[in-house]
This record gives sequence, structure tokens and C-alpha cells, in this order.
Amino acid sequence: MGLRFLCASLILLPFCFRLFKTVAIGDLLRSMLVGCLLGGALLSWIYAISISDTLAEGAFIMSLSVLLAPLVAWGLFRLRPVREFWLSLPFAIVGLMLLSLAQGWQGSVSQVWFMLAALFLALHFNFNSRFAQRVPVLVLTCVQLFVTGVMGLVLSILVEVWSEEIPIAIWGWFAMSVLFATSLRYLTQTMGQQRVTAANAAIIMILEPIWTVVLSVLWYQEPMPAQKILGCACILFSLLLYRGLTNPRIRAFIQRSA
Repeated sequence: MGLRFLCASLILLPFCFRLFKTVAIGDLLRSMLVGCLLGGALLSWIYAISISDTLAEGAFIMSLSVLLAPLVAWGLFRLRPVREFWLSLPFAIVGLMLLSLAQGWQGSVSQVWFMLAALFLALHFNFNSRFAQRVPVLVLTCVQLFVTGVMGLVLSILVEVWSEEIPIAIWGWFAMSVLFATSLRYLTQTMGQQRVTAANAAIIMILEPIWTVVLSVLWYQEPMPAQKILGCACILFSLLLYRGLTNPRIRAFIQRSA
């Protein structure tokens, strides 16, 4: 993970090197703190996975992190979520439960770490949105990935034993994770957060588990039981409900019809 994020930041560096001169030192330091939040979230998540016997519950908790973001914004910045968010929230939660908790809920110590990771992600989501308004997106993303990579490498050196041999095939997957799952992923997320509120971004980001399910079916031929189909339908309905209620034209039509 450390090498993955460090390499991802180095890929972005040539595209934003000149932009660093336009950013104040204070904003660079704050961007590094945002990177610490991202690093804390990912490292807590990895540790939770390593000690967990019930990954489904952890997946559900982590998927709730984006829905926690508007609530964190409310507590930190007094940005109260709009009414439409509260109306669509129950459908999103039910959909995530149907996707994740096929075998019911089973408690474990790892869930505390999953909750900590989700809280870090919610904090990162909010601060990333705010700093994306004042720091160039490429610079902000590059700094965050670099800090996360350094945190991962330092922790790995302190507590892990590195393998003497790594299969060649692993490096291909590593390169893909660096380019697509890290550099492009966090760059596009930050670009999106620059243009929308935390609540809007949170509702859109709950589509992530749906993409995971769809790709697992197409790539690994995993079964698609009725429970997962219903879960995807609930999440899509929550998104459509939110977008419909926040659209001025649709809202005006509903008011005229009433």
C-alpha cells in the first residue's frame, strides 16, 4: 500500500510540479493533514481486515462512510443536510444492508477499527471538499497520495516482514492499482468534490458498491441473488429520489400537481 500510493503521487507530480509554486505553504501543510486523514482511514481499514472474521459487516460499515460525511459536515461546519438527503437516506442504508449482510449481523472487535476507518474517511471527504476549492486539484491529490504512501511505508518497515520473492504477475496488478485504482480514482474524486456539496457527493458515491457488484458478476461470474438485486434497486431509488427532489423543475412539477 505504501509503494502503491507513493508511486501514484509520483505519476501525478510531473503534471502539477509548476502549480506547487502558486500554493501557499500553509495550504500545503493543510493538504498534508488531509492526507493524514486518508492514510489513517486506509491503514485502519487494512488492520481491520487483517483481524476480521466477518468481512460483510466491515463492508457495510465502510460503505456507510460517505453517508456519514454530510453528518460530519453538519457537526464541524454547521452545514445542515437538506431535507431531500434525509428522505433518501433510509433507502440507501437498506440497500447497503441488503448488499452486505446476507448472513445477518455478527459482532467482532474488528468492527471498532472499521468504524474508525469510516470516521476517518468521512472527515477526509469533508476536508477534501473544502480544500479542493482553494488548492489546485492535482496538487491536492498528489500531496495526499504522497503522505499516505509515506505513512504506509513507515508502518510497514516498523511492523512487517517483507517477502524475499514477489511473483512477476503481482507487479502487473500493482501497476494497474497504482494507475487506475489510486491516481485516477482519487484525482477524479477530488475533481468531483470541487464542484458539488458533501451531501450531493455522498449520494453519488453510494453507487460504488453497485459497481462492485456489477463488476464481480461480469468479471468473476458471481451469482446475483434476489437480495443483491433488491439492494441495488434501493440504492438507485435513493439516488433518483434525491436527484428528483433537488431538481427545481421536478420539485415545481410536484408542487403544481399537489
